[in-house]
Amino acid sequence: MWLIILQSFLIILILSIILTYILGYGYLFNGISKTYLKGKMSAHIDDGKFFSNHIIETKSPKTWEKASEYNEKELPKNIVDDLNQSHTAAFLVIKNGKLIHEQYWNGYHQSSKTNSFSMAKAVTVMLFGKALEEGKISHSDIHFSEYFDEFKTKGLAKNLTLKNLAQMESGLDWNEDYKNPFLPNAKAYYGKSLNKAVFTRNFKEEPGTQFEYQSGSTQLLGFAVKKAINQSLASYLSDKFWTPLGMEYNAEWSTDESGMEKTYCCIHSNARDFAKLGQLFLDNGKVGDYQILNLDFINQMRTPTQKSEEIYGMGLWINNDNPIQHYYFLGLQGQYIIMVPEYNMVIVRTGSYNDLPKNDRGRPDQVKFLVNETVKLFS
Repeated sequence: MWLIILQSFLIILILSIILTYILGYGYLFNGISKTYLKGKMSAHIDDGKFFSNHIIETKSPKTWEKASEYNEKELPKNIVDDLNQSHTAAFLVIKNGKLIHEQYWNGYHQSSKTNSFSMAKAVTVMLFGKALEEGKISHSDIHFSEYFDEFKTKGLAKNLTLKNLAQMESGLDWNEDYKNPFLPNAKAYYGKSLNKAVFTRNFKEEPGTQFEYQSGSTQLLGFAVKKAINQSLASYLSDKFWTPLGMEYNAEWSTDESGMEKTYCCIHSNARDFAKLGQLFLDNGKVGDYQILNLDFINQMRTPTQKSEEIYGMGLWINNDNPIQHYYFLGLQGQYIIMVPEYNMVIVRTGSYNDLPKNDRGRPDQVKFLVNETVKLFS
């Protein structure tokens, strides 16, 4: 009797597994092995070691110059409570190009690498800008179908431009849900092929008509940029930004099994080096006397679009309606590189916010809080 029950159970289990793969959900098993079997409930800031990656090399590391008052001021209780409650790993403040405050929690330290999550979207847009500057991409309104012929006959997608992708106005049919394992974000994150995850998606609207934040759009942009530069995105990032910026450490960019970088997420680096990306924007694309990203393109990135209702530019989130205006790189679970031009300040926060923070149309309230309170402390 028990043998029959066991045999029946095994048959049902095997059939269920086979059906899961047939329906295209085989990536779920990879997701389970990298989350639940590691004691986590979802993607996490330390999961880089579980994925294949490309190295982003630095060749001339430079440490941050410390301000004379470095770490002299203790953070007030309201900031500490907020950072503790949101499971912060690192909190850094750069003012006038110098490191003025640096603090770590929960066993993290200055060389700890954590997942950028969607902060990588802005990095991908930066690579797009550099490829434009170097003439590897002719102009920002070039059609995506110029790189992938199959899109010339794909209905609405035939009019899709690279600028549409950078501004999140692609019209792609993509539900940006981080919790449902059956939706495209999970397939892109845990699946074997980014091509299958994004190229199979349909388009629901005419490109350029409506803003909708989507990881799939940035992944498509990454495919086009990679084809245009004819090298890995990680090596291009190393050559054009990581090395000129004097990053202190190599970083890793997670890839699928084909070696395609996950351009919507997953650069694993440390808070000090993330801060150098922010300083580049405050310095209008220059490192010393060397212009490493065109100022016109930087201004496009940080200028809010009308279709986003003035909250998003190209890869960057923007808050010009706060009394202290700021713009920032934003990643899941509270990864922030925040630029505050009026005070020549960069604020970096990394960590693992268990619940998605309250937000204003995608802009976390925590960002505004950290800007207002940090400026108050260090101005």
